[in-house]
Amino acid sequence: MANKLIDEKINDYVDALSSGAPTPGGGAVAALTAAQGAALIMMVANLTVGKKKYAEFEELNVAAIEEAKGYLDQLMAGVDEDKKAFGQVASAYGMPKESDEEKAARSEAIAIASVGAAEAPLKVMRAGTCALRLADSLIGRSNKQLVSDLYVAALNLNAGVQAAEFNVSANVPYIPDRELAESWKKESEKLSEEANTVSTKILCKKNNILCKKYA
Repeated sequence: MANKLIDEKINDYVDALSSGAPTPGGGAVAALTAAQGAALIMMVANLTVGKKKYAEFEELNVAAIEEAKGYLDQLMAGVDEDKKAFGQVASAYGMPKESDEEKAARSEAIAIASVGAAEAPLKVMRAGTCALRLADSLIGRSNKQLVSDLYVAALNLNAGVQAAEFNVSANVPYIPDRELAESWKKESEKLSEEANTVSTKILCKKNNILCKKYA
């Protein structure tokens, strides 16, 4: 298989995911799920640009393609960032712990690895939430025949954000810098709430029926 998960064939990736190997795992799934949402936004915008019927939204969709591509790149990178981060955590926990010196070295390695293991999914949450805002801005301003793809994008993006939040929560308790840990915890909670809100707002527009909250 390829060295990078994102370079693997789909079948190989799924085989690795279903195996007893520690990676890929939930973090990679979160990033890839959100990445599919960002890609769908690009698809909708690409199939809107150049159509006379949507000329008034041309500039918006052209900009959306570039913006969504940035989120897509970040989310795809997150697939392998999670793999690397988890590998470092696993290595740290696998260090010897017989002597006091070994225990101290192991604890320090776990603390360092936990920073990366929390930051990788937090990046996924940031990109995924931003992409959700972008998807919302295209509802009614892009190819109407593809609005269902924006709903699917919202579902994937929100799922990716919520899944990534689990990994942030699992790792921040082990970060020695408690100020940083608390900051990331609060940010992840805020992003999770916002992603849920924006996703709900998008899905409430299905069939042009607005929820009272968003009317």
